[in-house]
Amino acid sequence: TKSAITYLDGEKGILQYRGYSIEELAEKASFVEVSYLLFYGELPTASQLDAFESKLKENSKVDANVEQIIAGFPSTAHPMAVLSAVVSSLTAFYPESLNPNASEEEVEKNMLRLLAQLPVIASWIYRKSKGLEVNQPTDKDYCSNFLELMFKTKDETYEVDSVVSQALNVLLILHAEHEQNCSTSTVRIVGSSHSSLFSSVSAGISALWGPLHGGA
Repeated sequence: TKSAITYLDGEKGILQYRGYSIEELAEKASFVEVSYLLFYGELPTASQLDAFESKLKENSKVDANVEQIIAGFPSTAHPMAVLSAVVSSLTAFYPESLNPNASEEEVEKNMLRLLAQLPVIASWIYRKSKGLEVNQPTDKDYCSNFLELMFKTKDETYEVDSVVSQALNVLLILHAEHEQNCSTSTVRIVGSSHSSLFSSVSAGISALWGPLHGGA
């Protein structure tokens, strides 16, 4: 398989995104910059990055009914099962994502929604399993926002540990794209039927959950 996005040689320990080495990206870039690179094929300028981050923040609000869906699962439910179900349900909230002839602008909007809302959804699943109230996204950077969503307690001023935030940033960059592994292939196969982005990624989450893949 040939990819215009990723070059991977596991035996030689080489991973590249759009021609950039993973070492360089992990050291110098943010996860949001890398997301832009994967989406559009080039690293953003400062103004492009600001605009992209603004779009992510604009699309980070999750419908309140999603919280009710999560609340309907038992607290002991496996988080991957809940995540797969909730991501699939986003198709119901954004029915225009079912249009196989959608414009590039509409496709981009759904990409941004998914990237922006996944940290919120993941944190809500975690906090509901612990019997905690959910948090809403803030204006912090992507990784710091996710940590606050996860761990801020009510009426507390939460201070993000910069070391943890940077570690999360590197972790997300390393896992952002892996060519044609099981979950990536699953997303492509489901998407080839003109299924929505959300249901396609939901299927990929289920594949990732398997004990011979990410679940290992």
